[in-house]
Amino acid sequence: MENELYQSWLILTSKYTDDELLLNQLWKEINQNYTTKKRHYHNLNHIKYMLQLASNDQVDLNDSDTLQFAIWYHDIIYNATKSNNELKSAEFAQKRLKKLQIDSKKIENCANLIISTKKHEILNAQNQDNAYLLDWDLAILGTTWKSYHTYTQNIRKEYSMFPDFMYKKGRKKVLQHFLERPRIYYTEKYHNLWETIARENIQKELTLV
Repeated sequence: MENELYQSWLILTSKYTDDELLLNQLWKEINQNYTTKKRHYHNLNHIKYMLQLASNDQVDLNDSDTLQFAIWYHDIIYNATKSNNELKSAEFAQKRLKKLQIDSKKIENCANLIISTKKHEILNAQNQDNAYLLDWDLAILGTTWKSYHTYTQNIRKEYSMFPDFMYKKGRKKVLQHFLERPRIYYTEKYHNLWETIARENIQKELTLV
């Protein structure tokens, strides 16, 4: 899988520079961050899944490259005990994309896309790109119960530093937040495909937490 993702990374980034050393350095950094032992869900599998969805939806996207960069970097910084992961990830992405000499407006857009994943609220409504990113990030909620249950177990592992009574309280709050939203998925495509299943999965998890 890592080789497949590496090739995807090169296809994207080689449009902006022919500095192979830089591209390999950036890839190594991404790979190391997403493969630490503490990463049970927010790892390369998550990135691969989102990239596959992005590829499927490419015809509907306004700026596919910027969205792909947002996918690669949206969880580059991930510490379960911190609340500023998205902001730190956005800042990290900005520094790296500057090295690729990407247009400053694209860099700013990428950073805002990453920050939008904190509360899963659209920050840029000019087109559907932000909506698609948020929907892909929450795709796991609308999968089969088996896949969803595995996801919940992996999330628990990432928060293993917290005792059950603390974790369950926080997890219930997150789940209730999603149920209280008018809709979990912003795009019509994924609202129609996943909304009902996601709400059923969340309700089921709430009975188990």
